Amino acid sequence: MAAYVSVGNIHNLYLSRQVYKGTDSLSSGFNFRANPFKDLSWSSGVSKALKPERCGCYSRGVSSFNGSSKINTSIRAVSSSTKYYDFTVIGSGVAGLRYALEVAKQGTVAVITKDEPHESNTNYAQGGVSAVLCPLDSVESHMQDTMVAGAHLCDEETVRVVCTEGPERIRELIAMGASFDHGEDGNLHLAREGGHSHHRIVHAADMTGREIERALLEAVLNDPNISVFKHHFAIDLLTSQDGLNTVCHGVDTLNIKTNEVVRFISKVTLLASGGAGHIYPSTTNPLVATGDGMAMAHRAQAVISNMEFVQFHPTALADEGLPIKPQTARENAFLITEAVRGDGGILYNLAMERFMPVYDERAELAPRDVVARSIDDQLKKRKEKYVLLDISHKPREKILAHFPNIASECLKHGLDITRQPIPVVPAAHYMCGGVRAGLQGETNVLGLFVAGEVACTGLHGANRLASNSLLEALVFARRAVQPSTELMKSTRLDLSASEKWTRPVVATARSLGDEVITKILAVTKEVRRELQEVMWKYVGIVRSTTRLNTAERKIAELEAKWETFLFEHGWEQTVVALEACEMRNLFCCAKLVVSSALARHESRGLHYTTDFPFVEESKRIPTIILPSSPTTASWSSRQLQNISSTSLI
Repeated sequence: MAAYVSVGNIHNLYLSRQVYKGTDSLSSGFNFRANPFKDLSWSSGVSKALKPERCGCYSRGVSSFNGSSKINTSIRAVSSSTKYYDFTVIGSGVAGLRYALEVAKQGTVAVITKDEPHESNTNYAQGGVSAVLCPLDSVESHMQDTMVAGAHLCDEETVRVVCTEGPERIRELIAMGASFDHGEDGNLHLAREGGHSHHRIVHAADMTGREIERALLEAVLNDPNISVFKHHFAIDLLTSQDGLNTVCHGVDTLNIKTNEVVRFISKVTLLASGGAGHIYPSTTNPLVATGDGMAMAHRAQAVISNMEFVQFHPTALADEGLPIKPQTARENAFLITEAVRGDGGILYNLAMERFMPVYDERAELAPRDVVARSIDDQLKKRKEKYVLLDISHKPREKILAHFPNIASECLKHGLDITRQPIPVVPAAHYMCGGVRAGLQGETNVLGLFVAGEVACTGLHGANRLASNSLLEALVFARRAVQPSTELMKSTRLDLSASEKWTRPVVATARSLGDEVITKILAVTKEVRRELQEVMWKYVGIVRSTTRLNTAERKIAELEAKWETFLFEHGWEQTVVALEACEMRNLFCCAKLVVSSALARHESRGLHYTTDFPFVEESKRIPTIILPSSPTTASWSSRQLQNISSTSLI
């Protein structure tokens, strides 16, 4: 199957990038044509038409049976290189952990995490979780705020589900031991952030994600049915073809500490691996956010959607403006939460001129895309490196109580936020696009579910409303549980299937030589930096068709140059190493973003292009990327494993 990018709306209208010319081949390997899924709506389409059917979908590799739903405790590791579980969860953020805790009631669970279990985007989330918990608020109001922020590209049914179920998901967290801030009246303290019409942000000071992660991780580590595999990098999903259906059977991983490939075979796989912030040079995301899940899913024939909508958080700490500069460059930008503006923070340029009212009547409380573009415009017009966010007019005790983490970090560098403004600059923050999912987190790949930032559920549309990300992760992790457990109970693992896929081979000094390994690592590091610079320069906050075409060409040239270097130095299709595999995924995600951006001929939400500066109602339709061809694609777009369509019969 060739790859196609098209734009299709919630009600099944699809447009091609070149309507009159038909298929348009691109140097990135993507083609554009009318979407063949034209009978699908967003929610019901994936939920009904693409949903895993149990009528023999696992006949290859996993056979169906009608029997007891009793937990099969024998589905555990049987060797060091191959492990068998009922459920495999890729990612240890809020989505992965919340899902694992529920499905562990029905079977054995492997949680695979790239670094330490707490090292996820969840852990860095400062602001909070949005939910309707105030009597003066309403689900309808939360829905309206979400759809306005999302530039009306959100799927209304998805928005209603998330806003309706959100309060119960918060109560579950509290019951599990998560501790949130309370007001003097004893009720939860609800903050307000940009784009919200009411106070509805549940938070734990300015370290909400860390508190949620703590509570969930503590429960996971105490659950005897859950095994956590830290420092395991997910390489590729294990898939087979059952007729026209792609079936997921688990994942290959690289144990980063031992340099061994470990294969996980499971009945159900949840992809909850986070975002792809590191396709840009400055991001609030931790180092683990290299788009691994999105790239793996794309290579596994999953449908991808809305990748052009990259959210740049308007206020990351600008180290250049600090009195005492950090001694070493940060691995990820330090986030200054939206809640600072929600609490009354004011944005100034370096001449101490307040500028947000000039751009939007909501001023500092405008949605993130508006604030980020406004700051970007100020920086370009004034040729400055950062702007200032001032909260010092508020009472000192209130500032320190609400933002202790920010105050502490700034004070390390000689800045007292109770007396001085904070230097800030936009940084890549969140991917609103991802693996297209239905209302239960299901994908078009049978046995593969998604939740969290890696997923595109239709909630965020063209721009995510502040504090809706943790909410979405909680809701969809919980919604994926029922269909996952039903699928698990109706299928049986084929314990002989493990060797049907080619096993990846770890690059070592013994196989390639010390000098070659050193060269490959050095070149890969430089290529990564070059890719990030291309993305920031040509695919940043403000775009144009010329710049996007330039980015597409430069990325294709850079990727070809890098792959040629690898294979000329003894690399092979199935050889793996952490740095090379991350680079492979970064290339894949960067191309998905550029191709999606080129397909959208309007400016909507986070995608602003000078060639099409206005919103077009006829373009109010999601971008759809169909699977790539495994034979013509580059290394970054091909699965490493080879398997015939009949080898799992």
